Amino acid sequence: MASLALPLLAGLGLFLGGMYLMRLGLFALAGDNLHRWLVRFTKTPTRGMITGTLVTMLVQSSSAVSVVTIGLANARLLSFPQTIGIILGTNIGTTFTTQLIALNPQKLALPMFIVGCSVLWMRSQVIKAIGMSLSGFGCVFLGIQMMQMVAEPLQHTSFFLSSLAKPDSSYFNGIFLGAMFTALLHSSSAVTAMTMGFMNENILTLGMGIAIVLGSNVGTCVTAIMAAIGGNAEAKQVAWVHVVLNVAGVLLFLPFIHPLGALVIWLTTDPAVQIAHAQTLFNVICSLLALPFAHWLARAAQYCIRK
Repeated sequence: MASLALPLLAGLGLFLGGMYLMRLGLFALAGDNLHRWLVRFTKTPTRGMITGTLVTMLVQSSSAVSVVTIGLANARLLSFPQTIGIILGTNIGTTFTTQLIALNPQKLALPMFIVGCSVLWMRSQVIKAIGMSLSGFGCVFLGIQMMQMVAEPLQHTSFFLSSLAKPDSSYFNGIFLGAMFTALLHSSSAVTAMTMGFMNENILTLGMGIAIVLGSNVGTCVTAIMAAIGGNAEAKQVAWVHVVLNVAGVLLFLPFIHPLGALVIWLTTDPAVQIAHAQTLFNVICSLLALPFAHWLARAAQYCIRK
């Protein structure tokens, strides 16, 4: 097990470092527009969901958008009901990262990293930001390649065999591990990417892979909770809704893991793409189901967490 830790941690470090670098570049490109968009285009839950989706796709981080949203609510630049649509949108927007990974452009990873690094010395801030984004994107896929290298030997470890590989392993194991690792890494994309890599090596069943992805949605709530600590009532209400929406979505879909698996098998034969499609369907369906109840959720949160 110890011999697998180094390449796994190195790959994970490259992935997370790449995500951070890419996020820095994309945030630099967006500038102050990010706050302006979130305040201006979120007057209704539907508009908030669309804006949250697009902004999350742009900055490649649902956690970052959630933290910014909590900060804006804490500063009273956003009313609490405005934030619910944004939260629903972040859950949809985060699937864009997974779908990009599913395209598997790993042959472009090293060229993108080299090109990105080569323009970092230029004076133009825009070109520097593009360079950071490209080099970060390259690191993401180099990290995925390294993590896939340990997938095959990992399946023979006692931890893997006892927790995930048994035919009678509970999906709750997958949900728990997905939530735990996402909470530790503060990145559902990293956990989903690892799951897709393991699926490519055929060491996880599709049902268990979907369970891990569902768990990663619960794990993202930890970042929102931490961002709300010490905040005002509005900030805590945003975190409360984040937790309720994600946990309720997982509980709703838990009995339907097999039908969801059958649907994505019908859509594609590629195991990694099946995970990407499952995550996309789960997040889109949950957000659309919750959207009509946005005002009710707002009232419930305001009742539970009062000023």
